[in-house]
Amino acid sequence: MIRLTRLGAISLTAMILAATGAETGRLPADQLAKAARSDSISIPTPGELFAALEKPGKTNWSGQYRGPMPMTYRNRAQIALNLGGLIADGFIAVEAKDSQQVKNIGSDIIKLAKALGVSENLLRRGNSINEFAENDEWDTLQEELEATQNEVKSSMQSHSDQDLVILLCLGGWIRGTQVVSGAIMQNYDERSAKVLRQPALVSFMKSKINEISPQLRSEPLLRDVSEQLTGIEKLVSFPAGKAPSADEVRKVNEAVGKVMEKIESKTIEK
Repeated sequence: MIRLTRLGAISLTAMILAATGAETGRLPADQLAKAARSDSISIPTPGELFAALEKPGKTNWSGQYRGPMPMTYRNRAQIALNLGGLIADGFIAVEAKDSQQVKNIGSDIIKLAKALGVSENLLRRGNSINEFAENDEWDTLQEELEATQNEVKSSMQSHSDQDLVILLCLGGWIRGTQVVSGAIMQNYDERSAKVLRQPALVSFMKSKINEISPQLRSEPLLRDVSEQLTGIEKLVSFPAGKAPSADEVRKVNEAVGKVMEKIESKTIEK
């Protein structure tokens, strides 16, 4: 059983108050067991998505690995989205207890962070990740990855890059949802499938994209991601208390996979 840490139903009001001070309704308990809170934006971390999966039996985490991704993006929005996805990959490697994969991903996280100019305090994190991976300290590694994500977000905030914080969290959620839906597809289970019911959360993310500066929001990649989120919102709007079918899970996986392909692509349509 996946370790369930700091899980419990919270209100979407608390999430959005942490980010914007806005008022809204509650996040139903069956959508997510917990969402992460920070002073910037409140979207579940990949680690919390994986914990909420609560899948019976052993999940084939290494089966969710993806191939190497480019480290030479020039577009800062695309770098932030991919950095979020890469941090999610780190959580996958921790769940798989794959020390070499953890170290490889940790190195790539620092490379992308440097491209955003937010790496001042990350070298120490990278060294810690390597040390914990060498010693198979998996619980500590999970905490260190969360701390690394928070370190990046804090650095972005200090440079007034709140737009990039939003994209970092969004990229992590997209990649995390791709992995969770893929894991459910490998061994369908109704209880696990219910975690994919997240319409309020997707609506929240769409609203945050709309708060991004007009210059960034007009970029082809972000326009495409925003449009794709509208479709994903419909796919994850299952009736309350009802688990999505195996075919519905597959459709969610395909939709978020399509978005990830766009985010990773070196060629972006104008």
